[in-house]
Amino acid sequence: MEKSRFDFPTSDTLLPGMKLGWNKLTGFNRHLTSWKSTQDPSQGNYTYELDPKGYGEEILKKGSVMVFRTGPWNGIRFSGVPYLSPNSIFTYNLVFDDHGEDYYIFELLGSIYSRMSLNPDGRVQQYSWIVSTQTWGFLYQTQIDNCDNYAFCGPNGACNSDSSPVCDCLKGFVPKSPKDWDVLDWSNGCVRKTPLNCSSDLFLKYSGVKLPSTEQFWFDRSMNLKECEMVCLMNCSCTAYANLDIREGGSGCLLWFGNLIDIRNLPVNGQDIYIRMAASELAKASESKKVTIILCGTLLSTGLLILGISLVFYCRKKKHRKYGKMSSSKKQDLELPSKKEDLELPLFDLATVVCATANFSENGKLGKGGFGTVFKGMLKDGQEIAVKRLSKHSSQGLDEFKNEVTHIVKLQHRSLVKLLGCCIQEDEMMLIYEFMPNKSLDFFIFDQRRSSLLDWPKRFDIINGIARGILYLHQDSRLRVIHRDLKAANILLDSEFNPKISDFGLARSFGGIETTAETNKVVGTYGYISPEYATDGLYSIKSDVFSFGVLMLEIISGKRNRGFFHADHNLNLLGHAWKAHTEGRSIELLDTSVGDSINQHEVLRTIHVGLLCVQQNPQDRPSMSAAVLMLSGEGVLPQPQKPGFYGERDPTELQVRSSSQACSVNKLSFSLFEPR
Repeated sequence: MEKSRFDFPTSDTLLPGMKLGWNKLTGFNRHLTSWKSTQDPSQGNYTYELDPKGYGEEILKKGSVMVFRTGPWNGIRFSGVPYLSPNSIFTYNLVFDDHGEDYYIFELLGSIYSRMSLNPDGRVQQYSWIVSTQTWGFLYQTQIDNCDNYAFCGPNGACNSDSSPVCDCLKGFVPKSPKDWDVLDWSNGCVRKTPLNCSSDLFLKYSGVKLPSTEQFWFDRSMNLKECEMVCLMNCSCTAYANLDIREGGSGCLLWFGNLIDIRNLPVNGQDIYIRMAASELAKASESKKVTIILCGTLLSTGLLILGISLVFYCRKKKHRKYGKMSSSKKQDLELPSKKEDLELPLFDLATVVCATANFSENGKLGKGGFGTVFKGMLKDGQEIAVKRLSKHSSQGLDEFKNEVTHIVKLQHRSLVKLLGCCIQEDEMMLIYEFMPNKSLDFFIFDQRRSSLLDWPKRFDIINGIARGILYLHQDSRLRVIHRDLKAANILLDSEFNPKISDFGLARSFGGIETTAETNKVVGTYGYISPEYATDGLYSIKSDVFSFGVLMLEIISGKRNRGFFHADHNLNLLGHAWKAHTEGRSIELLDTSVGDSINQHEVLRTIHVGLLCVQQNPQDRPSMSAAVLMLSGEGVLPQPQKPGFYGERDPTELQVRSSSQACSVNKLSFSLFEPR
């Protein structure tokens, strides 16, 4: 490539149209070098260049030592140069071109001249020519104060020139050398109070900062911020993430690895960054207090005020909270964890529900489970609903009722079934949901005739929809929720076969510092529960990942995991899938009823992800954020280990089980059993 006169900046000065940067193909470097003094143009001590090792930031070095960096380019400016803003004198840009060149350039907008210079004292300044005085006027400079000195507060420290002292550790960090810190020597920086856990880490948002040094980084220009977060979560070495470009709401992904160096608070035009923290550092201590049970409507049966129901309803159609006909002896205070906000839920009166369901007609019965019976209904305005009616003889259903309301009322996601309200009147307790016209997933995938309605693209969409719903529960919801009963019968389908997760009666929420819990009463459904939960009563988000893996393989194959039979062996569906995978025959797992609609690469990758989710060891299973990314990505996947509950079964036992099980089409029940 022929070089023009503008390919060589004039030692200490960058003029309009000149490039300051690198040609990555040839190694050609355009940089500035300071004069020794204002009177001596020989080579001085400072150089200013586009960092060849980092992402889109310029660095100032004294000899070989870095003394200042601009921070990475964010589409508008360098993140650490807040006063570089659009103006009437010149335009500027950082260019990443198709010929391997990365460079900074500025161009004049009018007749006013401007230049950028590296001064002998190591300051980078922009000037404009003032015609009236025939002198160069100062526009802005890169270094403002001590906080611009590179790594002034050390690793994982943050500098704030408006504070005293100016250095402080990032939240969740403490001084590495408290003695040095006390005498204002911050060079050793800070270390974490609590080591990262990877699987349970959270992110803390910092706003208005200069982004840290990009010595160890990764970027992608096409990702959004949520995808960026998922990628960072997948990699236990990732310590922070941010948008690559802040224009138009933000785009792109920039990740940091290792220590975070040279962060400072900025008075204007700072940027957001999300820093990885141990969950315990972000958890807030919760206190216990008494909360009064206030039920909108009438409640007569004393048997319903048991098991510590802790529900506070706002009646949107009532002007005042009231107990109705409930006797004063039933107005109880119950001990429960503090809630910062009431549960807001519309109340349906009993007459409305009776009318909508034709007095709970047998013709409108959708299914039956441990909670009670589910009926189809239609309100006067034509809206179809599904009504879960608590069995009057079900103390177990009352627990589920409480749990369902306390969880799902706070959850809003397109892949979760929507709770419309409840009815608590006389001796009735009911939950009212949006109606799902295509019933549940098991109604289709396990029926030879109906399964043909779900081609491969639709099955893949259903898998991804379920995955996004679980990811929301585990990571993005107001509660960190473990569903504990993910199964085909609890995945409902709307009119376009979009999946919605339902039945939160067994769900549990985790606090910020929790990752695993233990129970003496194992609840769930055979064939879907994870090994560690079934045998030891231990459940975590990885328990849901196991259930999701089972669901994936069932959707792909059209076969139930429990009761699966194959003529060549006595393995369950998980064992059969793993055996086929290890022998290079994974495609044989695919349900033949999908026809010719398949994308073989997509099918094989989905089976692979499913097998990763059902591995025996919870630590080997991916998080849901990782699973979502794996399903949509193209990268190399790790090889799965043997699945949980892998092993040959007694064929006589299989015959007894298969002959004795008559699974209902729209099964809403759950199993309840004790661990061994």
